[in-house]
Amino acid sequence: MNQYLDIIIRSGAVYFFMVIALRLFGKKELSQLNTSDVILILLISNSVQNAMVGNNTSLLGGLLAAAVLFLINFILKKLMFHYKDFSTLLQQKPEILIHDGTLDFKILSRLNITSDELREAMREHGIEYFSQVKLAMLEVDGNISIISGDKNLKQTHYKRVKKLKKTVS
Repeated sequence: MNQYLDIIIRSGAVYFFMVIALRLFGKKELSQLNTSDVILILLISNSVQNAMVGNNTSLLGGLLAAAVLFLINFILKKLMFHYKDFSTLLQQKPEILIHDGTLDFKILSRLNITSDELREAMREHGIEYFSQVKLAMLEVDGNISIISGDKNLKQTHYKRVKKLKKTVS
């Protein structure tokens, strides 16, 4: 029984370490996954596996570690929903990147968003010029939302994670 309590404590510690690490490295990293990011995620998962289960390689040990991670995640989501201050502590706030066609270079620099990345997001929204953007925001999930247009505002949402296209038969 003591070995399973050890798994619970270790799994919790790894989970909270990962929450803090992701909070420190920023929301942009969450949604824009390239090859090196996928490799990093795979290596991190492999490196923390032993930290969670130790020498216990049993099915029960692995399932217990997974259950602890799901439970902690569930509890944190509930706490973030009910307590705004707690949510603010764990999640970053949305950032305004462009307002009325004017780029905020200070924020873009701090977030390490290049003009090429911003132009890519604009193209995904069907926007050619910065002057056409009423509001562009880096959302808490790392996606860029853009509102454009003059009289009839048009809002689109650019998902920075590449999706597989479904084919209809």
